Amino acid sequence: MASEDVKTSESAVSTIVNLAEEAKLAREGVKAPGPALLSICKSLVAGGVAGGVSRTAVAPLERLKILLQVQNPHSIKYNGTIQGLKYIWRTEGLRGMFKGNGTNCARIVPNSAVKFFSYEEASKGILWFYRQQTGNDDAQLTPLLRLGAGACAGIIAMSATYPMDLVRGRLTVQTDKSPCQYRGITHALATVLKEEGPRALYKGWLPSVIGVIPYVGLNFSVYESLKDWLLKTNPFGLVEDNELGVTTRLACGAAAGTVGQTIAYPLDVIRRRMQMVGWKDAASVVTGDGRSKAPLEYSGMVDTFRKTVRHEGFGALYKGLVPNSVKVSAQT
Repeated sequence: MASEDVKTSESAVSTIVNLAEEAKLAREGVKAPGPALLSICKSLVAGGVAGGVSRTAVAPLERLKILLQVQNPHSIKYNGTIQGLKYIWRTEGLRGMFKGNGTNCARIVPNSAVKFFSYEEASKGILWFYRQQTGNDDAQLTPLLRLGAGACAGIIAMSATYPMDLVRGRLTVQTDKSPCQYRGITHALATVLKEEGPRALYKGWLPSVIGVIPYVGLNFSVYESLKDWLLKTNPFGLVEDNELGVTTRLACGAAAGTVGQTIAYPLDVIRRRMQMVGWKDAASVVTGDGRSKAPLEYSGMVDTFRKTVRHEGFGALYKGLVPNSVKVSAQT
């Protein structure tokens, strides 16, 4: 879902925890230290490596999720997590488990870099506007304003690297039986530009942006609520010196991430389906090997919602949710 595009090289859980800790600093009036440029570069490289390892570890689940999201309902090949993984292994082998993962990993560093610098600029802009509105030149960013800056940075970073996400989705679903093969990231980008035009590189962008709001907002609010409840009630004896341990905070983050992703998940399904529209010689999993009565074409986000529910039922908006939830848990 959009969540993927908002994440940096850190896992979703780590992001939630970091947001909460920054919010704590803001409440106390303490400014988070600004690292030097060299330190930033080192962090981006280290984050890129760590993110690449993390994404590669769960790449089979990520690919299966996308296949379940976009497969033609008239020709079901993937029917559940275990059966789907077995089918990929049987028909495509080990390489099939990792299709599209290279593009997914290649997005990490540019996405993280854009997000970092966008967050800095967004924070400055929001702080300036906040001080103008309050008339207090010494005012600092509140937790809510920091959250807004993070959401803005996430949207900007997602938009900057969105064409890579679109071709990643298409590379992920193509198989050896696909009538036309993209040979890699560059070839896929050039082909989409040539055959569908520059606007095609941003198909599905709108539901991605909209998905940022419930994902980030629910993550933060659920995490904070869980943490406050545990601190007040201490039901399992997890509080030590009025603080939660790292493991407990990560567990709260995992719960918050699951809630956020589940609520925003339909937007991710809609995004993926919109990305497949207009694909000449599309992958067989999308076309249904010619068994469908007519190819489904979508004119926009609302039309995609309507046709998906009409032809496949409301449950279709949650196709791939199980492997996605397993993937999130594994990355925690």
